[in-house]
Amino acid sequence: MNSAGNDAGSEDTELDSIALGRRIRFLRKSKQLTLDDVSALVDTAPSQLSLIENGKREPKLSLLKSLAGALGVGVDDLLGTEPPSRRAALEIELERAQRGPLYASLGLPTVRVGARLPMDVLESLVGLQNELERRLNEQAATPEEARRANTALRHEMRQRNNYYKDIEQEAAKVLAAVGHDAGPLSHHRAADIAEHLGFSLRFVGNLPHSTRSVTDQKNKRIYLTQTNRSEHDPRSVLLQALGHHVLGHKPPTDYFDFLSQRVATNYFAAALMMPEKSTVEYLRRAKDNRELAVEDLRDAFAVSYESAAHRFTNLATEHLGMTCHFQKVHESGILHKAYENDRVNFPADHTGAIEGQTICRYWTSRVVFEQMDKFRSFEQYTDTVNGTFWCTARTERHSSGLYSLSIGVPFEHVKWFRGRDTKERCQSTCPDENCCRRPPADLSSQWFGNAWPATRANTHLLAAMPTGAFPGVDETEVYRFLEKQVD
Repeated sequence: MNSAGNDAGSEDTELDSIALGRRIRFLRKSKQLTLDDVSALVDTAPSQLSLIENGKREPKLSLLKSLAGALGVGVDDLLGTEPPSRRAALEIELERAQRGPLYASLGLPTVRVGARLPMDVLESLVGLQNELERRLNEQAATPEEARRANTALRHEMRQRNNYYKDIEQEAAKVLAAVGHDAGPLSHHRAADIAEHLGFSLRFVGNLPHSTRSVTDQKNKRIYLTQTNRSEHDPRSVLLQALGHHVLGHKPPTDYFDFLSQRVATNYFAAALMMPEKSTVEYLRRAKDNRELAVEDLRDAFAVSYESAAHRFTNLATEHLGMTCHFQKVHESGILHKAYENDRVNFPADHTGAIEGQTICRYWTSRVVFEQMDKFRSFEQYTDTVNGTFWCTARTERHSSGLYSLSIGVPFEHVKWFRGRDTKERCQSTCPDENCCRRPPADLSSQWFGNAWPATRANTHLLAAMPTGAFPGVDETEVYRFLEKQVD
């Protein structure tokens, strides 16, 4: 699972500001007050009030109280969930639509949503948006449903700041039971955890090809296989299998449930291999020394760089007070998985899904592939449309190719990290097509219409998502495997 506290940059917070602004405007006009009138009453510039009414700025609590007094209502009335009128509801819906990924993907100019916009035009624009989204959803095949499930799960993780207290507590209980509280978790100690939970371990050479482990719940056995694939730490595979038992999982009811369970067991395994208490103590010491570094966390707990990066996102906001983002990007530039609660602008499709999107070639997660020094991490500042971010990244080779793994933070948090003195800097204006998605003019003039690439067909993109309670797993193969293991 990739990091509780308020996420000021979340989509839900932004949408609330739109509704709040429309309610303030409605109440102001119903009392026949101008922006100048209210400005004099609350001692705030009319331009600032206009930004608030347009949902582009959130008022501080003190100003919110002053506005409520000036408008003769309570603060709760300003924060109500119901739009004050049919027109206000449509205006809010249109504003939300224009700030969403679907509208942005159309490349259309935004419409000024104000009193001069005729009601019938407002109705038509909202209706068109809803119909377009409905048709796109109708065309969605099973993979689209999987993408929606992944998007919903990512939003949940962002709302929690990727920190799951209940899983941390379960992991702490298990660690206490086997007497482990600090340092790397050895293979021997991982086996102790399995024994404590009542499971025996069996290493076999013929696991079903679609599985990393198989648990015989009837006989309390976990079947594993020894592998040379570095991305599958055998400790993590075992602990994830145990996580389903500890967390009380039942067979998944849908793809969202399946993804949620997988994320939860990954989180559980990480919380065992990098215990919350000792990991937070380690990170706080590093922060005090302004020497935070993901590779140091990796080395301190003898885990993979990717595991250390994920664990950092679990704990950074809850315990260190900083927002952050994580990316895993294939060498082709395709985003494999990511997390953010710092408002970095990941590319997204009309559903909000980011997996499979192409990352800007000027971001650290892409530039790192060009670096000759693969031994040390690469750091870079990137100026984006959502602010300046500092990122640290490195590349790792997996069976499916070369990937970059990066952790980034907004500029205000970089002072705590080693590598903050980097001179590397890039500018990204994505999602503007002119940033990096369109070829340079000189290349286009020479080659447009004269190049015909033969694309590499990824047949899995044409297929529906695998069916079954455990997608992609041949249950007949699993059952036959278990039958052969019975003594």
